[in-house]
Amino acid sequence: MRASLTQLLSILAVVLGATTLLLSAWSNDGKAEAETSVHFIPVEQAVERGLEAFLDRSMSQAVDDGADLIVLEIDTPGGAVDAANNISDIVRGADVPVTAYVTGEAMSAGAYIALNADHIAMQPGTTMGAAQVVDGSGTAAEDKAQSAWEGNMQGAAERNDRDPQYALAMTNPDLEIEELGVGEGELLTLTAAQAESVGYAEEVVEDRESLLAAYDLDSAEIVEAEVSFAEQLARWVTHPAVIPILLSAGAIGLMIEFFSPGFGLPGLLGLSSLGLFFFGHLFAGFAGYETLILFGIGAVLLAIEIFVPGFGIFGILGLGAIVSSMLMASYSTAYMLVALLIAFGLALITAIVLFKYFGQRGPMKKMVLHEEATAEEGYISNESRTDLVDEIGKTLTPLSPAGSMLLQDERLDVVSEGGYIEQGRNVRVVKASGHRIVVREVEETT
Repeated sequence: MRASLTQLLSILAVVLGATTLLLSAWSNDGKAEAETSVHFIPVEQAVERGLEAFLDRSMSQAVDDGADLIVLEIDTPGGAVDAANNISDIVRGADVPVTAYVTGEAMSAGAYIALNADHIAMQPGTTMGAAQVVDGSGTAAEDKAQSAWEGNMQGAAERNDRDPQYALAMTNPDLEIEELGVGEGELLTLTAAQAESVGYAEEVVEDRESLLAAYDLDSAEIVEAEVSFAEQLARWVTHPAVIPILLSAGAIGLMIEFFSPGFGLPGLLGLSSLGLFFFGHLFAGFAGYETLILFGIGAVLLAIEIFVPGFGIFGILGLGAIVSSMLMASYSTAYMLVALLIAFGLALITAIVLFKYFGQRGPMKKMVLHEEATAEEGYISNESRTDLVDEIGKTLTPLSPAGSMLLQDERLDVVSEGGYIEQGRNVRVVKASGHRIVVREVEETT
């Protein structure tokens, strides 16, 4: 009886242990399945430093959240080379697999970002390529910049065992790809089907669901990376086309306020424009608070120069501090110098127009002396000898036309009305204005 009881207890222990293991495995499987997540991050509009800041934050957050996959949904016409290089460094340095999913177009810098991802997927009808470097005017960049960019594109392709000739054909119009119908003078742009055929896309899928199914992540949690309002604003104000507009609006607004009494809408517009400029660059990580401090110091120095008589030292130092603060806040010194020159030129034109048509008003009145010292108010620089008019005297020296005459035992400095008058001639005073006495020779009669 005792042996049977012992056997029964042993059997129950085995059953309980097996049940516990099964429940634990089931629980872990369910937990692992629940914790599987895929983070979708949009890469849209122009590639610039504001997008770089957003992707840096979003990808860091995905890694911290334990994402199993990061998907960059790309639809961009391209953008700045420096921003593309920095974004690609972020993509390559991610501790989580990254897939570039082209949902529209991945042109120029967008193609470079895609090539640096671990995998590339494309929707049907999308394109990738045309990645030649161009300058601000839209023309091909110099050989040095072009060569460096070609090296970057080739390296990105080789990193994931892709044939580099297609990456080079995207950047160099002199290369021909006969099998794809790309002749000399053309840049390669791959369709989704072409990209898959040459190994530049691992999948061509219709939607997210199909993409996740291709990676056996059908049941994964989808996490959307959203661009905050502050990030949207920062991306807008740091766009290369917007920076000159903001600086010009700031300069013109303050210039108009300088000619207006009180403080009104133009001044508010000017300060708001400059505030947006610094906010965007601070938020995007291009500048620190030291730039704001330097700008404030410059503004104070300019105010001292305007309202307190000086020798121009405060003005020069103030202007230098303001320009330096903007150069420090910029991601490109050369581009910022161009933007500042545009803003300065427009502000100068505005100042000339305001000065011509509106005169001196507002703070400008403090810089110009308007009071006049008139005779009506008792200011006399030199008393006019009107009592001498029509009096006759004799020249003590020749007048040619200036000289001296003797009149009523008084020696006077005079000028002749016309030409030369000899010494000892009779002359009549015809005009006296201040210190200037004009005489005319008197014809002698018999």
